[in-house]
Amino acid sequence: MTIRVLIADDQQLVRTGFQMILDAQPDMEVVSAVADGAEAVSEARRLRPDVCLLDIRMPKLDGLEVTRVLAGPGVESPLRVVIVTTFDLDEYVYGALRSGATGFLLKDSGPTLLIEAVRAAAAGDALVSPSVTVRLLQHLAQPRRATPKPDDPLTDRELDVVRLVARGRTNQEVAGELFVSLSTVKTHLGSIQAKLGVRNRVEIAAWAWESGVVS
Repeated sequence: MTIRVLIADDQQLVRTGFQMILDAQPDMEVVSAVADGAEAVSEARRLRPDVCLLDIRMPKLDGLEVTRVLAGPGVESPLRVVIVTTFDLDEYVYGALRSGATGFLLKDSGPTLLIEAVRAAAAGDALVSPSVTVRLLQHLAQPRRATPKPDDPLTDRELDVVRLVARGRTNQEVAGELFVSLSTVKTHLGSIQAKLGVRNRVEIAAWAWESGVVS
């Protein structure tokens, strides 16, 4: 299947570069490349791409606002968003992931990571730039107020899945480490999301670190 991608960035050179990289992949197609946040929202709602690549700083609506509109809490049928930005600021990282983004990349990460991030998002996984991953996990591991426990407790096997997701494992890697099928992992993830009231694996990982399931 072809992964349909929307690119939103106010710099034409960046849009053109990303489009050349992604269109060169046999399994990807850039369906729209826009210059501002308002147009990104409009085109994303019209085209329903598999993955939206968003810059942070854009005219009209910034990337965080667009992410909240397309993938934030309460959004029906949220889209998969990957933030790609020049700015390595913690507030942007946390803001993007809390707003519903499934990935966060720096523009200097290189084409390989960009391609991997798009494929990961399309598959329901998440990829965060290595340069910000350690800080992100340290932030999530800081002592916080007690995290509410789910009314329906997670099973031991679901907790195994949660710990691996929190360590950044993909679905395929979780399946391999737990000696189960990929469909079983996806079933566990669906159950975990329902019990925790979260929408994606990034929020599962955040819950795991904040609640002390991993440390």
